[in-house]
Amino acid sequence: MSAELPPFDTSFRPKFTQPPNPHWGLGQGVNSTPDGDEWMQGEKKGWKVVETAKEDPRLLHLLMISGIVPRPIAFVSTVSETGVENIAPFSYLAVPSHPLKVTHNPPLVSISCTNGPVRVRDTNNNVRATKEFTVSIISEPWAEQANVTSIDAPESFSEWPISGLTKELSIHVKPPRVKESAFSMECELFQVIDIIHPVTGKAGSTMLLGHVKYIHVRNDMLTDRGTVDMTLFKPLSRMGDITYARVGDGFRLVRPVWEQEKDKVSELGLSIE
Repeated sequence: MSAELPPFDTSFRPKFTQPPNPHWGLGQGVNSTPDGDEWMQGEKKGWKVVETAKEDPRLLHLLMISGIVPRPIAFVSTVSETGVENIAPFSYLAVPSHPLKVTHNPPLVSISCTNGPVRVRDTNNNVRATKEFTVSIISEPWAEQANVTSIDAPESFSEWPISGLTKELSIHVKPPRVKESAFSMECELFQVIDIIHPVTGKAGSTMLLGHVKYIHVRNDMLTDRGTVDMTLFKPLSRMGDITYARVGDGFRLVRPVWEQEKDKVSELGLSIE
């Protein structure tokens, strides 16, 4: 399968660079740079709007896992009551303040909000009160615009004007989505889960589960299979401290099939019964 692809580059090492737009100023729009302007030109190809209740769950699953990226992976080890050891990767791990796909049927995403130390986050209070929110995925051309909204502004202050981002009306919910985002979701509150500290008994964080009602994805981001092309999408991830990361090289691995591999397993001297 991979014979025609270049070999995996073992010499590649992550490095720190300047942000995409180091000269960005408050309120400056995405199209103020050549890269940002090119990004916004893609919108001219229109949008594919997915009403999740009418979409095939399998196709919805493929769309969501290609658009809600990157996702952290939890490699979980367990032992059953009978002593059988198990270890498996999970890409539905929820991390505080990071939106993440939980399941595709029904289509759910989660946002975990820390409750403090100064006050409960506005997002937590707002979602609890209105039962609605949108989730937009951040791409490289508007990293600074997104980052500035993390400012510790008072509760009465709106971060929209200083971001330079554009509010776009939603179809189903009142909160707007970010027009500059190539993949965004309209959500209704599905469940609130307060994470209770086992020692203090206090809710140190809250997980908000959102039922995705509509997905908005730009046509110029889609592959022929209807999934999001990561090389065009340019999604960002958060790392430790204040570090952001861009998507590097990807590689594909075929999921092994037991019937095709069991003879090789047997050759290792392992029981296949």
